[in-house]
Amino acid sequence: MRRIAFMVLVLVLAALASGCRKTEEKGAGGIGKPRIVATIFPVYEFARAVAGDKAEVTLLLPPGMEPHSFEPQPGDIVRVSKADLFIYTNRYMEPWAGEIVKGAGGRKLTVVDASRGAKFLKAGEGNNHDDHGHGGHSHGGERMDPHLWLDFTNAQLMVDNIAAALAAADPANRSVYLANAAAYRARLADLDERYRKGLASCATRTILHGGHYAFGYLANRYGLRYLSAYAVSADAEPTPAKLAQLVNQVRAEGLKYIFTEELLDPRTAETIARETGASILMLHGAHTVSKADLDRGVTFMELMEKNLKNLREGLQCR
Repeated sequence: MRRIAFMVLVLVLAALASGCRKTEEKGAGGIGKPRIVATIFPVYEFARAVAGDKAEVTLLLPPGMEPHSFEPQPGDIVRVSKADLFIYTNRYMEPWAGEIVKGAGGRKLTVVDASRGAKFLKAGEGNNHDDHGHGGHSHGGERMDPHLWLDFTNAQLMVDNIAAALAAADPANRSVYLANAAAYRARLADLDERYRKGLASCATRTILHGGHYAFGYLANRYGLRYLSAYAVSADAEPTPAKLAQLVNQVRAEGLKYIFTEELLDPRTAETIARETGASILMLHGAHTVSKADLDRGVTFMELMEKNLKNLREGLQCR
């Protein structure tokens, strides 16, 4: 009954929002700026880079909100119903995106899956990955890792997908969007090259992470081994057996550093560090940022530069 009442409320609010849309200045194809709602920080950042000052981009999830466990509220659906474009990362990161689109019900809403054309990795699997206790988002019986933007070639693809959608929705500014996308894609390519060179010669090639399974793409891209305490969802809890395994791994490999992550309780990393004498460094998955960081204008590039600095220190790279 609660779900039925929720959906009725959503439909009523969406209908009201649709009526408002008819009286407001339109973005795409009209005289106003296109309005974009992006689900989480990476696509928000990429959309802003592509749009420049030609479109209005807003972030759907509140700062610090964990996207894996996000539950859309009627107000979220109303916001999307008023937009011209709705951009989400992929079906594994935001399985609730379809519910929002269905609730918004706008005929003129352009829905952008930023991952279109990307190749997903299985969560916790592959030549460089640990395959124990890392449940992912299931699709067709496979567990898939949704954090694809941490391979910067995937990030470039996402930028292209966003640019193509925005150029189609607002053809008057097509050349601007495509030029902005090309410039940002070049910055991502340069970042990828600096990671490749910066992580080429390191004393250890194991990233031991006291957080959730977020850096599989990064490890795969640069030939690193990746071990994490949590599954793909940050809501999961590591088992005592898993913690013991990671402690033994630190000792066996003589690791001097382990990594924790933003906006996650650091107790797991602190426990491993206390048992082994290792030091702790931060890695930022960039799927969400704090309100303070968002307010000061933190960028994806800034976060990735800090990650490279800490990876080079933690892996003892030359």
